[in-house]
Amino acid sequence: MKRGLTILLMLAALTLADSCVPKYTFNGASIDYSKYRTISISNFPIRAALVYPPLQQLFENKLIDMVTQQTRLQVVDNPNSDLRMEGEITGYSLSPQAVREDAYASQTRLTIQVKVSYIDSKNPALSSEQTFSAYRDFDSNQMLTDVQDDLCNQICNDLTDLIFNATLGNW
Repeated sequence: MKRGLTILLMLAALTLADSCVPKYTFNGASIDYSKYRTISISNFPIRAALVYPPLQQLFENKLIDMVTQQTRLQVVDNPNSDLRMEGEITGYSLSPQAVREDAYASQTRLTIQVKVSYIDSKNPALSSEQTFSAYRDFDSNQMLTDVQDDLCNQICNDLTDLIFNATLGNW
């Protein structure tokens, strides 16, 4: 009898301990899906002095892809959604980095800046407006037109990571 009671108490303790284990998500999102179901991602027009036309569509697609792959939010085309992201691409610039002994740059940096407004209609205190920036360096012997697509792809990946972590990731 005593042995049966001991086993029963051990099973109860194991069950209780198992229910107290914290649950983690590894996608970085910290969203209460009982409150938030939809997100609207507006166009991000290019407002930079230097313009690379495919950048807008590339950036918007990567941002939408990240949200759909990392969350259960439904992306909608409705300004009355639970969450909204809107903004503009404010910078697209080239700058020399490493200078060789002949006074020419050996590396050039491509930098892209994006201004994002994150609107939380359920909890306005979580809304924010931030500017995000990311860059990639490339060898100055290369023409920008030869490396531009790949660089923009990498930079947009970095930007969407930063934006996701600052908004939906709630870091």
